[in-house]
Amino acid sequence: MILIILLSLALLTALTWFWIRRSKRPALPDRIPAEYSHLLQMHVKYYRNLSPAQQEVFTQRVAAFLKQVHIEGVGTEIDLTDKILVAASAIIPVFGFGDWKYPNLTNIILYPHTFNEKFQYEGAGRSTMGMVGSGYMNGQMILSKPALHAAYALEDTKHHTPIHEFVHLLDKTDGATDGIPEYLMEESTVDPWLDLMHREMIRISQSESDINAYALTGDAEFFAVVSEYFFQQPQLMAENHPEIYKMLCLFYKQDWVKERELPH
Repeated sequence: MILIILLSLALLTALTWFWIRRSKRPALPDRIPAEYSHLLQMHVKYYRNLSPAQQEVFTQRVAAFLKQVHIEGVGTEIDLTDKILVAASAIIPVFGFGDWKYPNLTNIILYPHTFNEKFQYEGAGRSTMGMVGSGYMNGQMILSKPALHAAYALEDTKHHTPIHEFVHLLDKTDGATDGIPEYLMEESTVDPWLDLMHREMIRISQSESDINAYALTGDAEFFAVVSEYFFQQPQLMAENHPEIYKMLCLFYKQDWVKERELPH
């Protein structure tokens, strides 16, 4: 009987030691498919402008985003290219923030066409290319698949629908989509930003600005529209709107014109 007890204790000790050793063993990182970097290199100008080390980080963050957020098609089939372009759109605005994740997003739906206020992509009154959900749609984003692809096919425009929507999500992080991204701003920059924004709105209304007139819809839309411009045409924005450009550099911790490289 004593021998059985001793053997049992020895077995228990061995199992405990094995479990402790196993629990201390670091988890092996997931292997990121080579196709991720290939698709980013092929389709995303922003990615091509990064250094090799930054491209590796960007690819890792794209992979992490695709694990965190579910992407599905409604009325359309989606493939890996669609998912990579969505993820790139999410990472571009936050690439200067380190390993940052969207706390207010769980699901992204791609539609085959533009849609209306009732989320219908057939019939009349369809002009919406993207939207961030609220109320019962909170945590979700809807994007037009053609608008997603157009954003990357037309690299020399100031427009980028998916970045526009992800900027709304950033703006919403502080609880209000109001064009004042408090999460990104020092308190001392709030009043100067509001003043700059409203002065530029006057210029837009008088046709004295090349910023899309959709920015006049409200402060939140102004912030999203100029952010599209900032990421799509930074050199042009720096030349035409130096004050806005400098403010957005502070917000996003990115300055492509001065540094030509992002912070590590």
